[in-house]
Amino acid sequence: MEQLMRDFFLFLSKNKTLTKLAKQYGLRFGASRFVAGETIDDAVRVIRQLNEKGLAVTVDYLGEFVDNEREANEMARHCLEAIEAISREKLNSQLSLKMTSMGLDISDDLVMRNMRRILDVAKQRGVFVTIDMEDYSRCQKTLDIFKQLKKEYDNVGTVLQAYLYRTEKDIEDLKSYRPNLRLVKGAYKESPEVAFPEKKDVDENFKKIIKQHLLNGNYTAVATHDDAIIEYTKQLVKEYNIPNSQFEFQMLYGIRPERQIELVREGYTMRVYVPYGTDWYGYFMRRLAERPANVAFVLKGIIRK
Repeated sequence: MEQLMRDFFLFLSKNKTLTKLAKQYGLRFGASRFVAGETIDDAVRVIRQLNEKGLAVTVDYLGEFVDNEREANEMARHCLEAIEAISREKLNSQLSLKMTSMGLDISDDLVMRNMRRILDVAKQRGVFVTIDMEDYSRCQKTLDIFKQLKKEYDNVGTVLQAYLYRTEKDIEDLKSYRPNLRLVKGAYKESPEVAFPEKKDVDENFKKIIKQHLLNGNYTAVATHDDAIIEYTKQLVKEYNIPNSQFEFQMLYGIRPERQIELVREGYTMRVYVPYGTDWYGYFMRRLAERPANVAFVLKGIIRK
């Protein structure tokens, strides 16, 4: 039943008509629990509140289905606006972005031009930028572009997904670049030909790649809401005397906020992924697909209204 629900919400997340309706309809039906708002001002307000609690942030202007140059350039403009706001407001925040929204599916020239525009300004403002990983079909291209950009910029990292068979090899392949990587389980529906279909296998691989990347001596962001993975990481760093300055935990805005605060109190860097923007629908559907508890929360919100 849980798998059916997951597949249903992942199917909905890719529906362009529903995405369009959601943009018109606004942040209702519980989406505001997971999305900071539609404007950079909304995001700044949320980031400041989180910073006051000792939480670091990475902010993401949401955008999906970008299929023309004008939209890609507009998405890049929003990223530049976010970087300027982080700098101006002296916020403890990084920037996350998806390269499809920068023109990845349109042309190499366009995506590289937009990425360099963003990274140039981010470097001047002292803002770190993480390139989110998307579905498997874009994985190799994303890593190829990351390698090119890493040769030019220090302030860029990317994401690897534990559910992909290839990830262990990717970590070794990236080792010489001294990459700052966010490690995640993975939230897209992928074929069993490329991804572990069973949760227990994903969890085991997640532990394996956390250990691999940390022992390579590289900065590791462990992005999880799973207590077993959090505890595994704590024990691992203790066993190998890895300093807290070499890793951090990351969670999504609106999910397990009390646990986030606990980790700060325990002395760990805890970074919250804060999305904002009008194109929130696909992101919201993937959050519902991940956790049945999120669906229950949203249904309660609808009934209350």
